[in-house]
Amino acid sequence: MTSQKSTAKKEPQILKMPSQKMAVVYTKGDPNKVATESISALYGSVYKLTFDLKKKGIEFKVSRLRARWPDAHLVPKNEWLGIWGLSIPEKITSIPQKTPGTEVKIEQWDYGTVAQILHIGPYSEEQPAVERLHKFIQENGYEIAGVHEEEYLTSPRAKVQKTIIRYPIKKK
Repeated sequence: MTSQKSTAKKEPQILKMPSQKMAVVYTKGDPNKVATESISALYGSVYKLTFDLKKKGIEFKVSRLRARWPDAHLVPKNEWLGIWGLSIPEKITSIPQKTPGTEVKIEQWDYGTVAQILHIGPYSEEQPAVERLHKFIQENGYEIAGVHEEEYLTSPRAKVQKTIIRYPIKKK
């Protein structure tokens, strides 16, 4: 197994990740239609937190955006539950709210042993990478033990999107 700091690879890999405290927002619906405002609220709150911490002499770098999709394989896209997150320091117990009507919450995202793969290309073309990852998990004696997660290495507006697709796993 490799450590979390290893670079994402186009080949599936198994690694260990620590639990992480996350600032999160929830969306319901097609991410292309409902995500922009919520993600803006999430970043607004986390950047305000970084400025507040900096005033106290604490440096904190905003992480890459992640999203969990617990029901994407069960319901039509316009009904998807999206849980969008940015990691925050462990000692944080409250987060500033920047956007009225969009609540930013704090959650602990547990990981442990995970399997992941790097997908290069549009989000709409992730399915073959997801299927490769599922097959890899099964062939290595594991089963999926949590929800589908994506970590966005590039902006949706990038010429080529790069996305880590990840699942918590456990031995069968």
